[in-house]
Amino acid sequence: MPSDAEIRQAAELLRRGELVAFPTETVYGLGASALDPVALGRIYAIKRRPLTSPLIVHVDSIDRARSLAASWPDAAQQLAERFWPGPLTLVVSKASDVPDIATAGLPTVGLRIPSHPVALALLRAAAIPVAAPSANRFTGLSPTRAEHVRRELGHQVAMVLDGGPCEVGIESTVVSVAGGLPVLLRPGMILPAEIEAVIGPLHRRPSDSPRHASPGLHPRHYSPRTRLLLAGARELPAGQGIFLYLTQPHPIVYSQRLPNDPARFAAVLYDTLHRLDKQDWDWIAIEPPPDSSAWAPILDRLHRAATK
Repeated sequence: MPSDAEIRQAAELLRRGELVAFPTETVYGLGASALDPVALGRIYAIKRRPLTSPLIVHVDSIDRARSLAASWPDAAQQLAERFWPGPLTLVVSKASDVPDIATAGLPTVGLRIPSHPVALALLRAAAIPVAAPSANRFTGLSPTRAEHVRRELGHQVAMVLDGGPCEVGIESTVVSVAGGLPVLLRPGMILPAEIEAVIGPLHRRPSDSPRHASPGLHPRHYSPRTRLLLAGARELPAGQGIFLYLTQPHPIVYSQRLPNDPARFAAVLYDTLHRLDKQDWDWIAIEPPPDSSAWAPILDRLHRAATK
């Protein structure tokens, strides 16, 4: 874990407009001051991220989150008290001092308090809100270890804080409470039923806007460089590939087991794909998990990752 001195150094770099990669419980983030448009522009440039994709802003308290919102509905307060710190992002109407570049020009902003101790220590030391999308190239595999960040972006980041492997392993659930009805924008490991137990029914609202209401909505996303397939053992193509299975290995193709528990599967998914992506396979095939609510956030990532 980073020392107190390293946390203070990283906080000072953020205040000076530099970029710092740091761990959260979901994935590693590429952080910059959320109130510095120039620093935010560097995030988009380094990630090669379109300006139509908003950033999530990380804060260290509900009070700081409220200061970035033009309004704070009861639903936001209830969900924040129940799930923060944790892997839930709340989309609310933004305050006027939140730069438009942070929100892709939308009138809303995504906010969350991460639960990783390094992220929290950094946010408290910096004493500023920190915008932090995943610390990788746009549409690529999200990083869940510091080495993933260093391998892809290390030379372009002022500092990488190593907090070990991420515990959750996939990106946060995103819920908009900016309108009259709460809307699930991106599934994550906090499931709809858990949210509905707090605030009532969630809605799904398809969007044909060129500006995404949440990160992670691009049709192709979370993808390794190696061709990724969602396929059973009888559907594998020709060539030298590896089959990641939950139930039965392939009798001939090199096979590796993945956990059949959703939380454990999510925690190792990106790390496994990062490792295999360096091994020159023709393809990586993953046996599709069950089509159930518990597996829905993982299936969302896998379907996007396997999109050509």
